[in-house]
Amino acid sequence: MEKYYYGYDEFAKDTQELVDKCRGYEPDVLLAVARGGMTLSHLMAQALDMRNLYALNSIHYEGTLKLNTFNVFNIPDMSKAKRVLIIDDIVDSGETMEEIFKILNEKFPETEFKLATIFYKKTAVLQPDYSVKEATQWIDFFWETDVK
Repeated sequence: MEKYYYGYDEFAKDTQELVDKCRGYEPDVLLAVARGGMTLSHLMAQALDMRNLYALNSIHYEGTLKLNTFNVFNIPDMSKAKRVLIIDDIVDSGETMEEIFKILNEKFPETEFKLATIFYKKTAVLQPDYSVKEATQWIDFFWETDVK
């Protein structure tokens, strides 16, 4: 499998582009999908000067192995939020994000959810509202590979 190394300098540039695309949405809450969305959401929260940064956990992959189950947990209380921007590094198949949206919409029916990712795949069952790049190969993010 061909891999693409995604380093910090490219990430910083792409994060700024993603922030600029999302500014008009004016979310009440940024919701990171752990772990992939944590680094991105932190930089976006800094750029947007937002302190309402929450996270939930989601497991559908173990390394490059796609699991047959979804595990979404540690969902914060967002019942007072009107607009929530969900942040993740990539929409791969889109199946995990589809499950996250289903759970969040059931739990918080009065809240609007939108999705921001750096990467997306055209073949995903769900596309982000805001994104920067199409993923055409496996991506090795610096936060996954640089520290062992």
